[in-house]
Amino acid sequence: MKHTLVLALLATLVFSAVDAEAVRVVRTRTTRAGRTTRVRVTVRPGFPIRRTLPNVVVRPATVRVAPRTYLGAVAFTAVALSTLPAARVSSGFEHLDREDGWTDFTMNFDQRGTGLLLEIDRGAAQISFAEVVFENGEAQVVDFDERVHARGTYSLLDFRDGRKVDHVRIVAKADAADSNIRVHLVS
Repeated sequence: MKHTLVLALLATLVFSAVDAEAVRVVRTRTTRAGRTTRVRVTVRPGFPIRRTLPNVVVRPATVRVAPRTYLGAVAFTAVALSTLPAARVSSGFEHLDREDGWTDFTMNFDQRGTGLLLEIDRGAAQISFAEVVFENGEAQVVDFDERVHARGTYSLLDFRDGRKVDHVRIVAKADAADSNIRVHLVS
């Protein structure tokens, strides 16, 4: 009985430390030379990806809604589109430089749509994950499994019921000298 109690207490302490680490807020610091330091990707409890995430340069952004509940992770299937749909509501843009390495960036939308498209331009990009946060705090993580994707436009996530997207957070790095990543919200 005592042995079981000790094991249960030890397990509780270990898992509490893991949860505390998962919600730790990490800030980047800029050195005198103007360079930013790399930090570990921070995620909230319930984040569905369980692999070790890369150290990143964080490009700060202000968001209106923090993820409260994670839906199950969706594996990215690289389905390329030949053209962009005409009914785009808005787009977010980020330029990645190979020298920066892994970068954590956020694109704000605060608009309603029926799906998201991911456009990679200029050069290939290696992507770890995309976190789509809706207005009600639900978050859908799209797992790219840190694979490299060529230039093109891909279907990122469909939600045909028409949901309001607050923001999209992406962890990626340029696989070429530089790369542009755009996320289009479509209606």
